[in-house]
Amino acid sequence: MSDADKIRNKRLAKLGSGAPLSTEATSAPSESAPSASQSFSSQSADKTASPERPEETKAKINISSSSTSVTTSPNPFAQLGMKQNNSEGQRISISPAGSGVITPLKREHPASGRPSSRAGESLETWEDRILGAIFRLTLKADVTQDNHGHHLHYVGSVRDDLEEQGVTVKLSTAVLDQAILEAASNLGVTTPLDYLLACWKRVSRQYKGFKAGSTEDAKYNIIKEARRLCMSYCIFAVTMPDMFGVEPPASNPLTPHLLVDPEDDRGLCHEFLSEAVSRFAEDDTVKEALMGAVEEMSRQLSKMTMNDDYKPYIHALRNIVRYGPLVNAIVESPQFLPQDVPAGTLEVETLLGPFFQISPLQADVTINYFSSPKTRDKGYIINSQRALRMTLQTHQTDLLDIVNQIIKKSKEAREKMLDWFALCVNVNHKRRAMQVDQKSVSSDGFMINVTVCLDQLCEPFMDATFSKIDRIDADYLRRHPRVDIKEETKLNADQSASDRFYSQDVSGTSNFISEIFFLTLAAHHYGSEATIVKLDQLEKDLNHMEKQILKFELERHKYVSNPGQLRMFETMLKKYKDQIDKGFSYKYAVQGVLLDDLSQARSMQFMRYVIVWLLRLVAPGHSFPAQPLKLPLPEEQPEVFRCLPEYFLEDVVGNFKFIMRQMPQIITSTQSDELVMLCVTFLRSSEYIKNPYLKSGLITILFHGIWPVYNRSKGILGDLLNSLPFATEHLLHALMQFYIEVENTGAHTQFYDKFNIRYEIFQIIKCIWSNTIYREHLSQEAKVNLDFFVRFVNLLLNDVTFVLDESLSAFVQIHTLQEELAGSASLDQAARTEKEEALAGAQGKAKSYMQLTNETVDMLKLFTDALAESFTMPEIVQRLADMLDYNLDAMVGPKSVNLKVENPAEYGFNPKALLAEIIDVYLNLKDKENFVLAVARDGRSYRPANFEKATIILKKWGLKSNEELLAWTALGQRFKIAKETDDQAEEDLGEVPDEFLDPLLATLMEDPVVLPTSRNSVDRSTIRSILLSDPNDPFNRSPLKIEDVIPDVELKAKIEAFKQERKDAKLNATIATATTAPNDGGGGAMDTSSG
Repeated sequence: MSDADKIRNKRLAKLGSGAPLSTEATSAPSESAPSASQSFSSQSADKTASPERPEETKAKINISSSSTSVTTSPNPFAQLGMKQNNSEGQRISISPAGSGVITPLKREHPASGRPSSRAGESLETWEDRILGAIFRLTLKADVTQDNHGHHLHYVGSVRDDLEEQGVTVKLSTAVLDQAILEAASNLGVTTPLDYLLACWKRVSRQYKGFKAGSTEDAKYNIIKEARRLCMSYCIFAVTMPDMFGVEPPASNPLTPHLLVDPEDDRGLCHEFLSEAVSRFAEDDTVKEALMGAVEEMSRQLSKMTMNDDYKPYIHALRNIVRYGPLVNAIVESPQFLPQDVPAGTLEVETLLGPFFQISPLQADVTINYFSSPKTRDKGYIINSQRALRMTLQTHQTDLLDIVNQIIKKSKEAREKMLDWFALCVNVNHKRRAMQVDQKSVSSDGFMINVTVCLDQLCEPFMDATFSKIDRIDADYLRRHPRVDIKEETKLNADQSASDRFYSQDVSGTSNFISEIFFLTLAAHHYGSEATIVKLDQLEKDLNHMEKQILKFELERHKYVSNPGQLRMFETMLKKYKDQIDKGFSYKYAVQGVLLDDLSQARSMQFMRYVIVWLLRLVAPGHSFPAQPLKLPLPEEQPEVFRCLPEYFLEDVVGNFKFIMRQMPQIITSTQSDELVMLCVTFLRSSEYIKNPYLKSGLITILFHGIWPVYNRSKGILGDLLNSLPFATEHLLHALMQFYIEVENTGAHTQFYDKFNIRYEIFQIIKCIWSNTIYREHLSQEAKVNLDFFVRFVNLLLNDVTFVLDESLSAFVQIHTLQEELAGSASLDQAARTEKEEALAGAQGKAKSYMQLTNETVDMLKLFTDALAESFTMPEIVQRLADMLDYNLDAMVGPKSVNLKVENPAEYGFNPKALLAEIIDVYLNLKDKENFVLAVARDGRSYRPANFEKATIILKKWGLKSNEELLAWTALGQRFKIAKETDDQAEEDLGEVPDEFLDPLLATLMEDPVVLPTSRNSVDRSTIRSILLSDPNDPFNRSPLKIEDVIPDVELKAKIEAFKQERKDAKLNATIATATTAPNDGGGGAMDTSSG
């Protein structure tokens, strides 16, 4: 016997109550024949795959001979009723056990809504007619079509057998199995499965015509048996096609039928799938066939894009996952969660991967939506993006339905579905690398689909009142989590502390809400947020490539005279331009996907929950939001918070930065409250977060939130920042605190980073400055937190000094270069090019620094008005006076002509406005005597003439009111008087001993202190000023705090004695002069004599 025959016999044996059939088997009478397939019973194997009829007694199937004679046949097909040369050959009978024919229990008249008999028609005639119509069979060789023109299959062997038996030549369930086999084996072009599925549709329609509980109806039993036989042969057509004389196909025969509309004759309808899955428990081949079809369907889809006809695959899977046993079979498939699948092939090698891979971000699809992107106008691009989003939204809705069905069918299916999502995020950590090899990670479209699906799975527990926030278990990450966070940077813990914390396993089982919450966070990090980062980099790359194209075009003239080289040049240029076109197509497609109001609204809803959960973790007693949050947070940080992955907060920051920048209109007021609270909390208690750039992201969110948008002059968050009590109490202090912190970020770019961050801080402060509540809080806190404000003022002063100097020096350089280029026609090309490049560099520098200058001077004006005391502290006041005098001299002094440049507005340079701002700073401090003295003591830049020149300019251009001009003039006079007085005092002191002079500033010390490690004596104000910027002893670089210095009491006494001695000497000299004056022959006194 051949291997094929053995396999067929084995399968046939399954039809017989577990008793194998062999070619030597002896046919027994039908009464004693072995029970045929319980595997083809109609009883449901799963409640989700319920058939249309109520529970019925299992029908057992006989594969038996219609004769009692013993026949031996070497051909297994003899058992299936195929006609043999031997007239005594055996014939298969797939019929209920215990009877060769269906014996009607009771004859009844047809019920309403079911197949009815014609007038005077017997049951046998009705049975013949109905079975013939269902299976398109005929026992008359001359009848080839029915009344409707449908082709009929002549089953001659059945007719011959009936005639040999001497019974009426009519179709009945007793011979239906043989008739089906004969008809299906002689179809010609049509496949047996196509034929049988069409029969199934027809018999199912008849079956539905009977009411539930019709088991006593003979007609019902006939239709029921016909339906059972039809299903059995459908399964044979799939699992044993050679039974019908058909070669097994290369691919699963069910696959094309799954892709057809279920209502189509070739499609697999609900009744078919329900009946098929009910047989899983008894016949593995049914499950294998259906699973093979699903796996084949997945493999076919993996080669498709959204440009192809992918929807039948999606609809087919949506239909399949409605059946519990099929879902269980799907998640048990080796293809569902293959071992060690790399990220680059995850979306084609897993069963669900190809379904999530379908996206408008697939390469061919982006070009289809945005062909020749650089030639398209904005309207075309917007319409294409809108169409793209509509298509994607439909697809993502289908994906959610598929996932929901899998999750709901059984616990095992739910766990496997979560495992698949975890696989998607865990193998894609490299998507957040600095340099990403796109072939080694999953695609953007795939990951975005995963993220959106998880976002929607979170929706049921994300209510507006946060009633289920306590269900998100912080210990999830210590309970063998699905999400791999081992290598992730933590919020405020190093690797060893993190490993120690997570090595302490927590017992218990994680709930579904926690599982989905943490998976969704990870999906955002490696999915949508990674795509946003990629989009930002792509835009930079495209800008660079376009500049390169311009440079290439300038080189064209070199190749014009050489046709061969010109062709090569054109070819290379075209390739470069094609790359740019692909880049722009992808950029527009990504923007179309990301700028989706619906998906981003869901994303924000999830991020709002993340914000509240994070604040709840750090709130004392974990009582937020039920109880209000109080700042500053406790010094003792919860370890569970410190060891969280940094991306938990980074995702929130990245998501809202993108939305604030691109689509602020979708942010609601309720979302804004928690967002502002998050920013204020971790800026005010900034020690909770280690990464300064993560904290700067909170500043950026607030900065973008105050941009004017949609007729809202203060942006989305401006009004809230001025009304939310939590903000008015803590925001300004938080901004000033981070202004101080950002001085040292630890990165090699920290010098320039701090200016960008501080620029954003200035904008936020300007937005809230008009609110008197903020200024009142500021004034009160300045009195009790003096050191904090002195540090802030010192850094602000440093910034003003630096950016003003850089800006004005850039304008001097621009002025010089413009004059040289305008008046030197004799310059050779190389020299001219060099100067033009230098000019361009100076212009770029001037633009950058001038923007910072305007904002920084504006801040200086605001704060000197509100915090005059802090700006006139001994360690600050002299530096402030020196800086103001230096810049006033640059603006109005003899060298001010060097600031004249062509088109100053191009750089944001308005000399008159800048001068007016500097004057305002002077006026803000006019009542502080130590400031007046500090200006007078500026030996480098103070010139009374500068104040007079400034007065002339202010009057000429009307920059100040008359009242302000009077105050300015009076202040100038006070400076002159103070200068004269101070000069006289210095002259009176005469030569000062070196030991009384500050070794760093060479000025007479007022309050000398000893530095503990270097043992040098310096003035307290000097070392205090130094320590504001550098916490080290200036003489030996040892760490030093102002609290560590030691008052030099002895030296101070000597200085005081010296000053008193000189004062007494001056006084004595004055008295002596007054005493001797009348005897002076010089005529010092007026002669009043009459002569």
